[in-house]
Order: sequence, then structure tokens, then C-alpha cells
Amino acid sequence: MIKHIALALTLAVAPLSSFAAQFVEGKHFTVVSNKAPSTEPKLTEFYSFYCGNCFNMEKMYMADIKANLNKKIAFDTKHVDFANTEINTEVMRSLAVIQSMENKKPITDAMFKVIQGENGEKHDHSAPGHKHEEPIKSRDDIKAVFAKFGVDSAQYDKIADSKETDAKLALWRSQQREFRVQSVPSFIVNDKYQINMGAIRTLGELIDLMNYLALEHK
Repeated sequence: MIKHIALALTLAVAPLSSFAAQFVEGKHFTVVSNKAPSTEPKLTEFYSFYCGNCFNMEKMYMADIKANLNKKIAFDTKHVDFANTEINTEVMRSLAVIQSMENKKPITDAMFKVIQGENGEKHDHSAPGHKHEEPIKSRDDIKAVFAKFGVDSAQYDKIADSKETDAKLALWRSQQREFRVQSVPSFIVNDKYQINMGAIRTLGELIDLMNYLALEHK
């Protein structure tokens, strides 16, 4: 994840073009598609509600990342399917439903918290006395989370079972394979470049790389 990233936001003030020498293909980023990059700049985060590092990313860093991305760059999130189980598909569908809502952030936070606990303790296997019991076992458990935000059962089912949601999940799975996403969180820029998180040392460096790859790198 970004265990080496400093908490302080150390944004560089140099123009993006000066980063060409700083960021090296194969070290800081990897080309993961033979296709041409997207016509419009975009940043995609692949994550999972089951991933503790993804929860930490959401809580500690995403607000700064979004605030400091160039305004030309579109941002999107996609849920991975590593488990390939019925309940994982339901959890994937929950993100698709969230993306149709106005209040995306609080529902996203609630899904992370119900699965992982307020501080990720439910999925901390090293915690003293840890007993691994999945808090989400069915769609009804997910709908109970959404109900707290005014989303009733029928409304949830209509979105979750829609052709649009089916197409979205098919795209997420297809791109997970295409972009060779093997761990989360993973960031894909312009449907072409995967950021190598282990090579990043500060949050500012990460944001600089995102902006550079999306707008300047050829």
C-alpha cells in the first residue's frame, strides 16, 4: 500500500514537464495495456471493501489526493473480484449502487466500517482474541447499511439488479484482468499506466506522479 508515504502533504511546485526525469517507467509506474491511453485524462482506483489498506487510503489520503489532482483529471473507483464468490459479487454491486447515489462518501465509509470495524479491527487477524466472522453474509446485510441512509429495499434491488450494474461489474472484472491488478489499492492512469506504490515515498510524490502520467507522459 503506501506504508512508506509520509503523512505530510509535500506537493512539488515544479511544472509537470519537469517530472519526466524524476519518474521512471518500470520503477515508479508500469505500462499495463497495449492499447492507446484514454482520450481524456483519468485516474481509476481499484479497491475492495475487504481491504484494510484500502480503508486506510480512504480515511487518510483520498481527500488530499482528490483535492490536488488537476481538475482536468476524472476520478473513478472500481471494486476488484479476487474472491469470485456470491457474496463478493453482492459487495461489488453495493459499490455500483453507491455510485448512483448523491451521498456517495458517507455510504462508502459505512460499508468499509461495517466490514472492517471503525479502525479496521474486524479484519486485523493479528489483533488479540481475533475471531474472523464476516459481518456481511447476504444482500440483506448490505441493504441494512443502505437503509440507514434512506435507501429502501426495493430501490436498492432495482439498481443492484439493473442491466447497467451488470455491465459495470463485467467491465470492472475485465479491466482487473487487462490491467493485471493483483493487489489493492491499485491506481491506473489513463487506462494505460499502473502506479508502483512501493516506489512512492511521499503523498506529494504520489499526486505529482498521478498528474504527470495523466497529463504529460507520452
